[in-house]
This record gives sequence, structure tokens and C-alpha cells, in this order.
Amino acid sequence: MKYTGSDISVIGLFSFVIVLTLVEMYFSYQHDRKLYTKRDTWTNIYLMTAAVVINLGTKTFTFFLLAYCYQFRLFQISNVWVYWIVLILAQDFLYWFLHTVGHYVRFFWAMHVTHHSSEHFNLTTGFRSTVFEPLYRVFFYLPLAFMGFTAVDILFAYLVTQIYGNLVHTQYNIKFPKWYEYIFVTPSHHRVHHASNVRYLDKNMGMVLILWDRWFGTFQAELPEDKVKYGLTTQPTDTGPVNIIFHEFIALTADVKKAPTFMDKVKYIFNPPGWSHDGSTKIAKIMQQELLEEEKMKYEELQHQKVKGLNDRGELSSTG
Repeated sequence: MKYTGSDISVIGLFSFVIVLTLVEMYFSYQHDRKLYTKRDTWTNIYLMTAAVVINLGTKTFTFFLLAYCYQFRLFQISNVWVYWIVLILAQDFLYWFLHTVGHYVRFFWAMHVTHHSSEHFNLTTGFRSTVFEPLYRVFFYLPLAFMGFTAVDILFAYLVTQIYGNLVHTQYNIKFPKWYEYIFVTPSHHRVHHASNVRYLDKNMGMVLILWDRWFGTFQAELPEDKVKYGLTTQPTDTGPVNIIFHEFIALTADVKKAPTFMDKVKYIFNPPGWSHDGSTKIAKIMQQELLEEEKMKYEELQHQKVKGLNDRGELSSTG
């Protein structure tokens, strides 16, 4: 069997990720950091396997559709360096858009939620795939084919950026230069993304570049005073192999059934997670706005108490 340069690169990169995962697992157990549990790790592997099976099942269709659209390309980049730089940048932006849709449209969140359902965060969490994403991901990448990028190159660029995305799933603090943290996604950025804290919900969607989040208002730094709590705002009680994939679909179906009007049913499907027709639950943006208002009130009260304290001390010293 003959391997191409791309095949060798992908195999090498995947091998590197696996070795790093084993190293992190070893140090976690050696230092009793409890970053891993057997059940959670096996669930990650199970979800990755399910996604791989669907990937393989849709591979022919994905390749055919990208190759078909390539025939109608609007232009062609001849310089090989410019070609790959533009492809990586464009693919990473389209992933940011795909990922953002997965957080802001509940139907897509019902599929993406599996990736966020772990209360642990380690390199195997990166394998905790959005199982059904291969069924619709290609439609987000069609612009790349119209931009003159071949199907093989699009899929290779996706694999490379995915591998980078896997590497930032770690709780180990790694210090990067400020310029790097401004441009690229780091483990700290991605820890925020996997948090269930209100402040951190729906933030840091980027795979390789954090610039998209900085530019489009979805960036949030990790704050020492708001320690990350991993998982979902409401964890599923049943984490069995079927429910872990379908629990949000079950919840969505129940919400659609109880919606009083047709438009409410549509809104449950396409509005952000947390939206409800009666206001009984709230979307992340509303909860974050309330958090900021609450913190502002506390800050103003603290400042008021400080001023009052200074005035009281001033009165005491003047009468003394």
C-alpha cells in the first residue's frame, strides 16, 4: 500500500496526539490530579468511535460534493504558499462559524452537546466528538471549493486544524508569549469554552485562531476569581451510551410538544439553548447580562461602603 505525503503527515500528527495523551494520563495518575476517570475516558473513546463510523459512512458523499462544487470555482490561487495559508485561514474561520451555530441554534446544539457533556477536561475530551457533525459539516465548507480548493486539500486542512484543536484540551498551565495568546487558541482559552460557569458560556469558539472570537465578540479570558467548572449547566442523569448522544434531542422534543403555538415550536428548534416561550429558562446572553448587572451593583455597594467608611473615620478624627 502506497502512502502519500498527506497520509504520512496525518498519521504522524495523530500518533503525536496519542503519545501526548498517554503522557498526560501518566502524570495525572502519578500526581493524583484526577484529570481522568475510567468511565469518562471510555465514554470519550465510544463517542469518537461513533463519529468515526459516521465520518467513514459519509466520506464518499463529502468528497463528491466538494469535488463537484470545485468545478464551479470562482478563482484559483497558483502560489502554493498563498494557497495553503488562505485555505487554513478560511477553513478555520468557517469552523468558527460552524462551531458558533452549534452553540446558538438549539437543533445543532442537540448534536454538539455531547462534546461538552464531560465534567472532566483532558486530552481525551478532544476525542469526545460531536457524533452527527459529519452529516452537515461539509455544507459549511462548500465555500472553500468555490474558492478553488480541492476536496483532498480541504479535508487535509480540516484534519490538521482538528489535531491542533485536540492539543488544547488540557488543564496543565502552559505559558505562551502574549502575542501567541492574542492570535492563537491556547488551553486556557479552551478551558473557558468547556466551562459551565455563566460568564464562560458560548465563548472562545475558535479551533486554531482566537482572533475570530476577539473580532466577533465571543472572546472571554479565563479569570482566577471565576474558577472553571466543566460540563453542562444541567448534567444528564443518565450517561449511558444512548442517552449521552440523544438526551438533548429528547429534551428538545419535549419542549416542542409543550409549545403553545407553531411559531413557539419553531423558536425552540432554532433559537439558542435556554430559550423558552414562558421565560422559565433563559439563554446564556441574558444570564450573562444579569451576572454583569449583579456584579456592578456589588461593586457600587462596595465603593459606597468604602466612601462611608472614609467619611466616618473623618468625622471621628475631627471630633476627637
